[in-house]
Amino acid sequence: MKKIGVLIEAHYDETEYNMFNEAFTKDGYELEYLSYLWGQPNLKFTGNDHTSEVTVNKCVTKVNVADYAAIILIGGYATDRLRYQADITLGKPNASPAVEFLRKAVAEADVGRMKIGTICHSLWLFCADNNLLKGRRVTCAHNIVCDVENAGGVVEYDGTQTKDIVIDGGLITAKHPGVTELFIKTLKEEL
Repeated sequence: MKKIGVLIEAHYDETEYNMFNEAFTKDGYELEYLSYLWGQPNLKFTGNDHTSEVTVNKCVTKVNVADYAAIILIGGYATDRLRYQADITLGKPNASPAVEFLRKAVAEADVGRMKIGTICHSLWLFCADNNLLKGRRVTCAHNIVCDVENAGGVVEYDGTQTKDIVIDGGLITAKHPGVTELFIKTLKEEL
């Protein structure tokens, strides 16, 4: 199975988007962009630099997570937007459709049936439920280290920097768009 789902929303990182489209498709992987579509048949999202757009027609509520060899959470502010929940219930975990989808993906990854890749800010989606991140060794963008650590993630460092890439079981995390090539290479190797 060579299908990879990429969770995306507005304000995604365009460097990652462009490199994913080139590198994965070149090696025969099928990329499917996934999001929460708010009852619409499709939605169009623009990247951080406003130089690219993606039209998504696959809703996270209507796909089977087991159909994918990997799920990638794209960087930028997309995953912050994806963790939005219209209604909040005191004492209940985040119930946004993307977080519910991520819970299913993590369950699949934890038993070795898939890989999950995150880069830059995308661990924000994991931070919506600290049960997803607690005790996992990760890396991320410097400006979300406090969010990740507060959610129970164990950030790995290289001196005064976060590590470029960390593998913890089925979870592959990368620091920022500057290491996208290494992230892609590592995820392919892990698959």
